[in-house]
Amino acid sequence: MATYNRTPVTQFILIGLSDLPEVRYPLFVAFAVIYLVTLVGNGAILLAIGTEKKLHTPMYYFLASLSLLDMSCASTTVPKMLDSLLTAEHSISFLACALQLYFLVALMGTEVFLLAAMAYDRYVAICFPLRYSLIMTKGRCAQLASGTWAAGFLNSVIHTMSTFSLSFCKSNLVNQYYCDIPQIVALSCSSTFMAEVLALVIGGIFGTGAFPTTLVSYLYIVSTILRMQSAEGKRKAFSTCASHLLVVGLFYGTAIFTYLRRSSSQSSLSRDRLVSMLYSVITPMLNPIIYSLRNTDVKGALRRVWCGQCAW
Repeated sequence: MATYNRTPVTQFILIGLSDLPEVRYPLFVAFAVIYLVTLVGNGAILLAIGTEKKLHTPMYYFLASLSLLDMSCASTTVPKMLDSLLTAEHSISFLACALQLYFLVALMGTEVFLLAAMAYDRYVAICFPLRYSLIMTKGRCAQLASGTWAAGFLNSVIHTMSTFSLSFCKSNLVNQYYCDIPQIVALSCSSTFMAEVLALVIGGIFGTGAFPTTLVSYLYIVSTILRMQSAEGKRKAFSTCASHLLVVGLFYGTAIFTYLRRSSSQSSLSRDRLVSMLYSVITPMLNPIIYSLRNTDVKGALRRVWCGQCAW
């Protein structure tokens, strides 16, 4: 039986980027630019939706919530990563690690539920256009939006408590550039069986509500679009949900690769860190670009906001 040092862990060392000392300054500049673009892009979406009365509809309320999520998600991991790259200080306290994991899991979970709510909104708009205003009222929209945040943060409370109730005495080296459940659980010297089972059960309970809702909504949407007689009608219907579908694919594609794939070799671990970077850093930057490029209403609102600022 293996024996471990029972000294309580008071800090963790994030080694995700420590193997690249020769390029840490170029990486700092690159990620600083990405973070700035993320904040400016999502901030512009929020400003445009807030100032343009035409965009005060359920679809754009959900988009504003997504932009707020993306800004928050990037702010959970990127500032610490920038500090590590600039100072070569990779340590993080036990409490700071727990808080980072809590907010990251909460925000990612909220995004899962928010994408499902957005898919349902598009389903109602395309499949029941005449009843859309009756179904997607402001009250219903507020309930869905607040429910996604509540579910995401409740989900995170359970996961965070389960993860940090474990004993840590193997090592304090986290093979990632932020604190995440798989990497933290891997450091435990106590049994992780219950934590892993709980993660699967809770993830399954929440996931069976969110992912199938998104999938089924788009199956009905595609079926409805294909039955339309007018080519122009098909084009307009598809254009209203194309941006969201692209964001859903990007989110779930990187998330599935990150969390459902186990790696052991060093090359695989490095590849997984790259994918998790796409998941938590690049995607929040791309979302406002995707929506602003494909949505004429958002582009028009952004143009008017920009012209208004220039006038000042």
